[in-house]
Amino acid sequence: MSRHTQVRAGAVAVALAGTAVLAGCSGAAEDGEGAAPEAAACAPSEGPVELTYTGWVPGMEDAIAMWNEANPDVQVTYNTGPSGNAGTYQDFFNQLEAGEAPDLGQIEYDTLPNFRVQDGLVNIAGCEGVMESGEQFVDWTWQQVTFGEQDAVYAIPQDTGPMAMFYRKDLFAKAGIDVPSTWDEYADAARTIREEGAYITHFPRTDVNWFAGLVWQDQGRWFANDGEAWTVDLTGPESTEVAEYWQGLIDEGLVKDTPGFSDEWNNELNTGELWTWVSAVWGSNSISSGAPDTSGKWAVAPMPQWEAGQNAAGNWGGSSVAVLKGSEHPYEAAQFALWLNTSEEALTALNKGGGLYPATTAGLELPALKEGLEFYGGQPIFDVFAEAAAATDPSFTWGPTMAQTYNDVADGFGTALGGSGTLLDALQAGEDATKETLTSQSIPVNE
Repeated sequence: MSRHTQVRAGAVAVALAGTAVLAGCSGAAEDGEGAAPEAAACAPSEGPVELTYTGWVPGMEDAIAMWNEANPDVQVTYNTGPSGNAGTYQDFFNQLEAGEAPDLGQIEYDTLPNFRVQDGLVNIAGCEGVMESGEQFVDWTWQQVTFGEQDAVYAIPQDTGPMAMFYRKDLFAKAGIDVPSTWDEYADAARTIREEGAYITHFPRTDVNWFAGLVWQDQGRWFANDGEAWTVDLTGPESTEVAEYWQGLIDEGLVKDTPGFSDEWNNELNTGELWTWVSAVWGSNSISSGAPDTSGKWAVAPMPQWEAGQNAAGNWGGSSVAVLKGSEHPYEAAQFALWLNTSEEALTALNKGGGLYPATTAGLELPALKEGLEFYGGQPIFDVFAEAAAATDPSFTWGPTMAQTYNDVADGFGTALGGSGTLLDALQAGEDATKETLTSQSIPVNE
């Protein structure tokens, strides 16, 4: 319906601003400052082709099995790794340096600029059907994979990550706790839940992009680009508000220090030790697969607001499928990536198996997105995420070295959770380190 098409244009970050500034650093472009690398020579390969693809989406094997059955001469082997910032991105960088990268890799929009800077992506604009496919995707996602450059496409959009709150409706009802609609109410609920012997949620020290989604909801901005240089500000008023809020929950012992997506975390969800998770739409599958004993006991509500009556959301994640430098079969890799992210059968399988929220306008009309889900008590949860997407401000820009930023902030978060320093200290350290990294790579930075 038209509402979906309309709101998706504002669901996530705007395209990376200032391509000339990005490309001014070493390795960003080999054929002139600010210019896109020449599109890959993209003729079909002769004979049978074997492709390798690395990602972390649950259920991806089912979609790939469909492709392999229909394309006996182009077979895809899928390798599952940890989520990007948990190890897969570093693996990609190491493999690119060694000339051993897979043909295709899952890369989130926020980290795609890192690979562009390191010249790790194949420009597949010259591959059949790629440029023409742009009209199938929500505008902002296409901007994410082209960086606004002409005659350049560095990946195929896959999904988006509008955020809402998953919560144990049975436990809230039994304890007589209203579902929190503001962050103040969320803190009050956390105190009551702790008295019940459980925790409202965990604080994931390594998922800094989750924290960025919370700052995003509060209208904070970590990066800006004026076409001349980058501004880095991880400690602005909104970031400070979010950091101090969660620091308060940590200091009161109201949230657990459990690594997200770990066996321990799954067990805490499954046994009722954790009652909520403010997460992205794809988290629906993370809960259902990690906490199978809780089927029918979860529901989804909007993110808590900073002020009663507000309607704002953030975004966490959203990925693309990129052809990585060194692939000997860019044509076949591009055709597979297009099929995976535009065909109804693949998009349906990825939604049901991995909870992915499609990046194509047609994908937003999938029957699977209109259905109530048994695990969530029959609630049509994607309606809540559609509202979240509409409430997400698009004016959010990612910096060109997000992997480094995330790593430095995550180190500080770990220190804060250990009782030394604070979350705000971690953000300041990440800001300082990011400015140093940009300067070291000859990327201009505003004071």
